[in-house]
Amino acid sequence: MNETPSRLVSDLGPDDAVLPFAVEGLDLRGRVARLGPSLDQILARHAYPAPVSRLVGEALALTVLLGSSLKIAGRFQLQTRTDGAVDMIVVDFDAPDRLRAFARFDAARFDAARPGAADDPAALLGRGHLAFTIDQGPEAARYQGVVALAGQGLEAAARQYFQQSEQIPTLVRLAVAQIVTPQGAAWRTGGLLAQFLPNASERRCPIELPPGDPPPGSTYEPPQEDEAWAEAKALVATVEDHELVDPTLSSERLLYRLFHEQGVKVFEPQRVRDACRCSDESVRAMLRGFPPQDRAHMIGDDGRIGVTCEFCSTFRTYDPRDFEN
Repeated sequence: MNETPSRLVSDLGPDDAVLPFAVEGLDLRGRVARLGPSLDQILARHAYPAPVSRLVGEALALTVLLGSSLKIAGRFQLQTRTDGAVDMIVVDFDAPDRLRAFARFDAARFDAARPGAADDPAALLGRGHLAFTIDQGPEAARYQGVVALAGQGLEAAARQYFQQSEQIPTLVRLAVAQIVTPQGAAWRTGGLLAQFLPNASERRCPIELPPGDPPPGSTYEPPQEDEAWAEAKALVATVEDHELVDPTLSSERLLYRLFHEQGVKVFEPQRVRDACRCSDESVRAMLRGFPPQDRAHMIGDDGRIGVTCEFCSTFRTYDPRDFEN
């Protein structure tokens, strides 16, 4: 049965929101994320080169897709540590809606990159690892998943993570663009995550055998990929980058384009916003934790300790005498 959208996300505005969906006919569950003003605000604070901004935009979209699945208060963090020109990216998602991010890059290495490499996210990252951390407070166990970055981008690394660690057939699509608006250029990012979650055990996607020839005389044939999952992959493969970032195309309309023949259902959208967790109190607590000799090295020419938040770029100054007792 075909199902038309009952309420458009554009009624609430298509930006800075995550839309959960389900396609029961394909045993598919997923989310679509769209970031506009929040992404623009985060990137504006840092004035990264455009290729670095695109990479941070991808990381933000991926974090929102994954972090928004937290059902209770908690924190989800995405972090990369690599040997590339962009050697670190950190994105924090504080449930239910707070988002912040920063990247660290070597300007000299970025400027010296071979032609075309600076526009290649995989080349900017280089080799290292991508880590996902879930912290739901002192009463819950802290979880961390790690996947190697070995010349692939964040989208491919996320798919690899789900394949190796979660063993859930998963599709991930990410896109970032800078568009021209009446107010000037603005950054946008979008992402789609779809997972195959069949209810019946006989419909689970089979695990492929290791490569190699079957034993002599064997009549065994490897099981075929589930037809529903094969159809879902084919449909998601038709999504183009511009559809994920188009401000005139709501998430519901995009999902309807993809899955209307199977009967797609959407659920209540979840808002996200640019919000740093730093505060004067937290910075003071951090400074109190340093040994006196370390704080002494932090004192500037004006006789005060200056601290800049890496995420929101807020600069605060403190009197060293406040921490002597």
